[in-house]
Amino acid sequence: MPQPLTPGANAPLQETTARIEFRMASIPDAAIDISAFLLTSSGKVRSDDDMCFYGQTSIEGGAVALQQAQDGFAVFGYDLERLPATIEKVVFTATIHENKATFGRIPEIRIDAAGNLGAMPCDGMTETALMLAEFYRRQGAWKLRILGQGFNGGLAALATHLGVEIADDPAPAAPPKPAPKPVSLSKVSLTKVKRSVSLAKPSGRFGRISVNLNWNQRPAGRALLGGMMGSGQIDLDLGALIEDRHGNLSCVQALGNGFGEFDYFPYVRLRGDDRTGAVTDGEWLDINGEQWPEFNRILIYAFIYGGAPNWQATDGVVRLHIPDQPEIEVRMNEQGGSQGMCAIASLENEGGQIKVNRHVQFFRGHSDMDRHFGWGLNWVAGRK
Repeated sequence: MPQPLTPGANAPLQETTARIEFRMASIPDAAIDISAFLLTSSGKVRSDDDMCFYGQTSIEGGAVALQQAQDGFAVFGYDLERLPATIEKVVFTATIHENKATFGRIPEIRIDAAGNLGAMPCDGMTETALMLAEFYRRQGAWKLRILGQGFNGGLAALATHLGVEIADDPAPAAPPKPAPKPVSLSKVSLTKVKRSVSLAKPSGRFGRISVNLNWNQRPAGRALLGGMMGSGQIDLDLGALIEDRHGNLSCVQALGNGFGEFDYFPYVRLRGDDRTGAVTDGEWLDINGEQWPEFNRILIYAFIYGGAPNWQATDGVVRLHIPDQPEIEVRMNEQGGSQGMCAIASLENEGGQIKVNRHVQFFRGHSDMDRHFGWGLNWVAGRK
């Protein structure tokens, strides 16, 4: 295996249509986000549409797309030939959400761009944002360069440096002139410290609420930059328990083919079942938020249908996407022992608001979880 490139080094890009992967150690209670920016010759984006991140996962018609993002691992797909001639660089960055830590807490970040390997040492760094690598045009061909520029101000400082308008800047004293709506960088991460958040709308109706489960499908023995040292895959499934305001109960999950219904009770629908983890955006469950007044509570959970329980190895994360609300993220980064069921979060109807509570509690199975949260359903063995 060739020696990885270090900061400042460059190499011809072997493939212009492929994937670039980033791997690093995780930081407890401090999420690391990987983003990509399309830059012109000025070193700036043309608009906020040139930023690819957790809130905007595909840009320029899919020429750059965030395909996977989990604790310590991120993958972007790219097709550089589809980029317009005005784009001269694609810059990849890493930021620590809400500046809760510095990159000095991880030893290095490893990069694999279709066999072009790079490494960025991080020991001793005080920065909370980094420019990791870039694809750049040189004499009609694309090359890879490992970077290393850091920012102490986190994502906001880095994005401003690259020309992105930050949505949460203070409002000016006078009414501003009409301008394109900036991309929202807001995200709420529920942790052991911040365990809940409440969301409200005057109408009490929230549109389509989408719940995403994604996880790291790397088997436990996989080498850092490729090469398998073991085998076995985990089948991680997403599910929900639902109670309406009349006390009616339902369960939505692939096990038992209980995929639910969106337009009538239980007003929750599972889109499909990813049995391998190979689907890049994981599993999705949709909640009909227009019917929120009909709900009492919802419990979101995941269970390991196949494979040995190892929750930390899955790097599982659930994200809630609610129209006109910040993305809500819950990471399953705690020890679950040998227990195959994780109660992740609940949504409660509190006076028409949605109160989202983080749980991340582990159980042997459905019955144990049911008893703990007081649902009162009868459980039998199922299959899919």
